[in-house]
Amino acid sequence: MLAAFGFEAMGVVVGDMYFIDPSPNEGQETPERGVRLELRLVDRAAPQGSIYAGIPIAFSRPVWRVDLFGSTESPPGTLDRAHHHPRFNGWEPGRRHFVPELSADPLSWLAGELADPAAVLARAGVDANEVSEADKTGLAAAAPEIIAAVKRLLDGVRDGELAPAPAEPVAAARTGWL
Repeated sequence: MLAAFGFEAMGVVVGDMYFIDPSPNEGQETPERGVRLELRLVDRAAPQGSIYAGIPIAFSRPVWRVDLFGSTESPPGTLDRAHHHPRFNGWEPGRRHFVPELSADPLSWLAGELADPAAVLARAGVDANEVSEADKTGLAAAAPEIIAAVKRLLDGVRDGELAPAPAEPVAAARTGWL
């Protein structure tokens, strides 16, 4: 499942994920599943045709990522691998940052981050002129809706409805939109 929240120059995308071999980090070799949220820049083009034509919209380059993941060997709903990537290098995320508050109370931690988009963007190295004040205000105002979407997806993963394992054994896999 994918949920998207768009503003003028940035947006948030949220989706369920499953990884067979998620990380080269020692102690994290087993599969993991959960919910990923990314703050991305948004590109919007002119209508392709008449004034009534659809408008191409792209949630392009990610600038910040939150992975609310748990090992498949842990009880469902356990977020023992929850982390975030405060910065990207192009399309590649930086290292995983584990924050105790993120695992303990992920929705409250995430709400706090979304309430201060300027700080998130500054840590991500995004030029202050790249995103308008209206975008930052809009993101902060939409935080409760975004948190609600994340909660719905987390509930779906916990209940086994989302982030399914591949149907057949594979050596490496990643399922989900993000």
